Amino acid sequence: MSTSLNKEHKEDFLIELGTEELPPKALKSLSEAFTRGIISGLEKNQITFTRYESFAAPRRLALLITGLDTAQPDQQLERKGPAIKAAYDAEGNPSKAALGFARANGVHFEDLEQEETPKGTWLVYRSVKPGEATRDLLPEIVTQSLDNLPIPKRMRWGASRTEFVRPVHWLLMLQGNSVIDCEILGLKSGNTTRGHRFHAHQAITITKPADYAQALREQGKVIASFDTRREIIREQVEQVATTINGHSVIDPDLLDEVTALNEWPVALCGRFDEEFLSVPSEALISSMKGHQKYFHVENSEGKLLPHFITVANIESSGPRHVVEGNEKVIRPRLADAKFFYDTDRKKTQDDRREKLKPIVFQAQLGSVFAKTERIARLSSYIAETEGGDAKLAERAGQLCKSDLVSEMVLEFPELQGIMGQYYADNDGENPEVSKTLYEQYMPRFAGDQLPSTLIGCAVAIADKVDTITGIFGINQLPTGSKDPFALRRASIGVLRIIVEKKLNLDLVALIDQAIQGYQEQGVSLPALDNLNTTIVNYMLERFDAAYQEEGIAIEIVNSVKALRPTRPLDFDLRIKAITRFNAMNEADALASANKRVSNILAKAGDIVIPDALDETLLREVAEIELAKVVFVKKQEIAPALEAGRYAVVMDNLAALKEPVDRFFDQVLVNAEEEAVRLNRYALLKQLRSLFLQVADISLLQKS
Repeated sequence: MSTSLNKEHKEDFLIELGTEELPPKALKSLSEAFTRGIISGLEKNQITFTRYESFAAPRRLALLITGLDTAQPDQQLERKGPAIKAAYDAEGNPSKAALGFARANGVHFEDLEQEETPKGTWLVYRSVKPGEATRDLLPEIVTQSLDNLPIPKRMRWGASRTEFVRPVHWLLMLQGNSVIDCEILGLKSGNTTRGHRFHAHQAITITKPADYAQALREQGKVIASFDTRREIIREQVEQVATTINGHSVIDPDLLDEVTALNEWPVALCGRFDEEFLSVPSEALISSMKGHQKYFHVENSEGKLLPHFITVANIESSGPRHVVEGNEKVIRPRLADAKFFYDTDRKKTQDDRREKLKPIVFQAQLGSVFAKTERIARLSSYIAETEGGDAKLAERAGQLCKSDLVSEMVLEFPELQGIMGQYYADNDGENPEVSKTLYEQYMPRFAGDQLPSTLIGCAVAIADKVDTITGIFGINQLPTGSKDPFALRRASIGVLRIIVEKKLNLDLVALIDQAIQGYQEQGVSLPALDNLNTTIVNYMLERFDAAYQEEGIAIEIVNSVKALRPTRPLDFDLRIKAITRFNAMNEADALASANKRVSNILAKAGDIVIPDALDETLLREVAEIELAKVVFVKKQEIAPALEAGRYAVVMDNLAALKEPVDRFFDQVLVNAEEEAVRLNRYALLKQLRSLFLQVADISLLQKS
């Protein structure tokens, strides 16, 4: 076969690395990284393919690539040598430079070519570098991919010096129907895989890559595809739930983890004693999901049923025995949850709050108890400012962290807040206070729901602002990717609550109140100088990414930030108004005019520009007209400005385009007569101040 035909030849490629059971929570990411590394290596080597498919199961990582080039393309090489006039000596013989260039390329002088360029003629060396065979490159590509897997800690086994996330047992590498002869991670490559540890624990020969998934499924009782296995589990769990007239609740993360634990999944339904239903369902669900990886089942009203669905990694001839084993295991888990719940209810939230005193929130900022005191104080201020019940907000703030020392939350940290609500209800607290103990952590993540009540909003804001203020106050600002106190998320949460719940809170006042809370406790804040300004600027900067995600141009955000409105709701209303204005036909011309006005006034330097106009100095028709319009618009927009109706303001100001255009076309701003010149500056100053009531639209200039 000729070289050119060989270049065009394509074959399928299969690699499988067999291991001990891989970490279930990491399996998906390991598979994705393994695939990404190999595909990247092929692309780097200019080796093309038709498609690829990843496989990941508890004991294997695999990748099938279809239509893979069997060799790299040939590379055309060209090296430029000395100019032709320097290539020969006086006698017409090749110069030392020309001979040296030929030697460097391993050829005779006669083999060099000449190339005409606009700058003259040059010696060049041209050659073709044949592409390497893909099978020769694959071992290194695979090795590189394995070396770069996101494995925090690698392990060794036996006497081997080899390291990997788990011990490796076999390596399958096929190109076409032949094995790629190599050694990786101490394993000699072959063409055999292994089946299910219990159902088919024997070698299975793969004769061609495309047969891999089917051969494993039929001969090995292994469903190699992660996605296929995931969907099978979902369908089985949903089907089993219908047999008990229930609805299965399938958490995506739990589904991924269960998928990573099973090669041949079989969903089975178990039952637990109804007495456990007296325990809050969240606690039972946490126990079933966290400890046993069970899916829970609800009735048509969304209430927990005394059943669970487990997924076995074996097709048992006696499934009832498997179910009974799981029922025996879950009972003590649920009994523990019931014990914790019953024990916790013997004490009140006030009792538990006392236990917060020795628990450190942050070494320089005091205890968690002290934090609840500050939260209570700030929550009361927020509620009062917004016309809510300050006393209820204060009470909710005092109790907001009490459940952290409950037996249930110590066992299941993810239940903080949830158990606080149950225990507050048990104590007979006001329902709003109880609900707030759950809602205080909202929003927990991007897009999460917000507190439903004003008191819930007050405590959620107070908690976050207290943390932000304290951590900034001791100079532990977030840097790069390091944000141990999640201050970015907290800041975004505060902004979201204020804006979406339409609260009229001012960040400057909020931070001042938070600082006072620390000072009243005698806590030293080394960064106190300019602390308020630093925090407010940091929080306002969080708007940038949020608005850009909504598709709002950065120049719109900057035009509002230039005025530094510190009430987030007011900031948002301005953004919406300027976004609407920016889409108008008049926007670009008015932005350019404002930019021009800004430059003119800046060049005026230290000259004192009058605030008021002298109408007797208005000479040109265009300036008289503009002065009248500016005066009228100032009166017209005043009520809308007072009400924060910025869109109405900008709609009104858009009408200024024509008189502004005529002014700049017909009026010489820098008149020779000083009084006239200053009067025109004063007119422009008034024009610019109209727009600066909402934003600096000069920053919107597009042309």
